Amino acid sequence: MKPKVINNYSVRARCPDCNGAITNFDHQTPTGEIGHLIVQESHLFSGQKFSRIHWRLLKCSGCSRGGLAKFHDNGRGPGVLESFFPRSLVSSPLPKGVPEGIVKEYREAELCASAEAYRAASALIRSTLEKTLKENGYLKGSLQQKIDDAAEDGVITAARKQKVHEDIRVLGNEVVHDEWREVNETEVEIALHYAQRILEDLYDDRVIVVKLLVEKGRLTAN
Repeated sequence: MKPKVINNYSVRARCPDCNGAITNFDHQTPTGEIGHLIVQESHLFSGQKFSRIHWRLLKCSGCSRGGLAKFHDNGRGPGVLESFFPRSLVSSPLPKGVPEGIVKEYREAELCASAEAYRAASALIRSTLEKTLKENGYLKGSLQQKIDDAAEDGVITAARKQKVHEDIRVLGNEVVHDEWREVNETEVEIALHYAQRILEDLYDDRVIVVKLLVEKGRLTAN
């Protein structure tokens, strides 16, 4: 979830100390404002002109953890929120049998996403997918061919094949090979979701999957 301004200078966001729960970070207590710092500086942000940069100290309404928000304003109202700390990393559950290196690749993609480094996250998700397929015996050809072969073998469904082509492979290719373009939060959330599904397809019922991969000549029997 992207942090949002909810009440004057308060922010609604995930709190790492509340196990990633969405809470309100308030800019004041019953005794008054927590604290702020204003930099008087005419500048542009997101195509708009502002006269001030406004830093605000906040407090989680659940656990009292501190937060720091950066606003751009013109001396009235909260203006536009640029950034908020702390960032909370939401980790998706992964099957126990996933190799450590693949898990780390996926987790680093989540970390990039939490820092809004969406292009970096997209490239890492694509890398996670390709490493996963290689680990399962799909060694030849491009990533496109590896995905098609996995679907042909029945390891992933036709629907999953289409989604990983569109939402992981193509997105990752655009980031790595094409002209720069902005990648948004939704694109990365979808890519992470389907990468997680691929890992579940291959590792939730590992014994059955390995048997199929051996029959298809992708892996050798132990």
